[in-house]
Amino acid sequence: MGTGGGRDEADRVGALPEGGSSSKKTNDYLHEEHKINQKVPTHNKILTSLVAGALAGATAKTVIAPLDRTKINFQIANKPFSFRSALRFLYKSLRTEGFFALWRGNSATMARIVPYAAIQYAAHEQYKILLNPSKTIRHLPPARRFLAGSLAGVTSVACTYPLDLVRARMAVTAKDMYHNIFEVFAKIYREEGLRTLFKGFTPTILGSIPYSGTSFFTYETLKKVHGEKFHGREPYPIERLVFGACAGALGQTTSYPLDIVRRRMQTAGVTGHALDYTTILGTARQIVAEEGVIQGLYKGLSMNWIKGPIAVGVSFMTFDLTQRWLRRLAVFHEEGD
Repeated sequence: MGTGGGRDEADRVGALPEGGSSSKKTNDYLHEEHKINQKVPTHNKILTSLVAGALAGATAKTVIAPLDRTKINFQIANKPFSFRSALRFLYKSLRTEGFFALWRGNSATMARIVPYAAIQYAAHEQYKILLNPSKTIRHLPPARRFLAGSLAGVTSVACTYPLDLVRARMAVTAKDMYHNIFEVFAKIYREEGLRTLFKGFTPTILGSIPYSGTSFFTYETLKKVHGEKFHGREPYPIERLVFGACAGALGQTTSYPLDIVRRRMQTAGVTGHALDYTTILGTARQIVAEEGVIQGLYKGLSMNWIKGPIAVGVSFMTFDLTQRWLRRLAVFHEEGD
């Protein structure tokens, strides 16, 4: 996920905070930021968003990779989840396969998350501009704020989906079954057909709407409230981390059942359910019938409440800080400025 906070021109316009000496530094800072942003041409704004987004996604996913692998293993299995069983899985992987086994599938994750996050953040920034044609408001209204996040999520999923399926396959199979992502693609194409690379695409798209919409909406809203309370002062890194963590917790909770369904469909070919998990409703019905609603469709959600906020918080914070730093570099400014 996986995630907002673009610093586009639309975010820079509007009235600056009023006040006496306590607001002077904030006024000076916003004027300086606005001035710097004006020096960056549109194509370099997109480029800095892509680079910052890629770094944000890679950093966040690397931090929580062991927890992500554990979550996927429980999501696709017909067995109850508990923290004790999760710790047992991590310990068993560590003892039998070694320390770096905890990051198994992370190369596929990087291959997917780098373009996914880059596209998502850059798309979000562009959708915010598109949904603010007058460019006279600093923050989009709530409905358009949610829509910008949802559209960014759908765009990034549509562009990178096969890599997500490959990552899931590598995370749940034995080490000797797939050695690299190219082998996964080749085996799936040869043994299961090209269409398998898009199995689970629909629930992933549907899940990205509430997930990305809620995540970006929450993060942007918290930044807006912070700005109003503290007279436009930029959030500190730790505040951005907390805002992102709240966004991640809400976003993951709203879309979690669809996340379970997509994982089952993605890994059906290697878990013996190729004929069972063929449609969204059929997969959901079978999960509920065999495991129940809570233990089935919400299996592992408690772990997601740990790893999700960490990942999304790190991602949002990294993106904001990296993008601001990049846009201050003269190499991204208009020639002659």
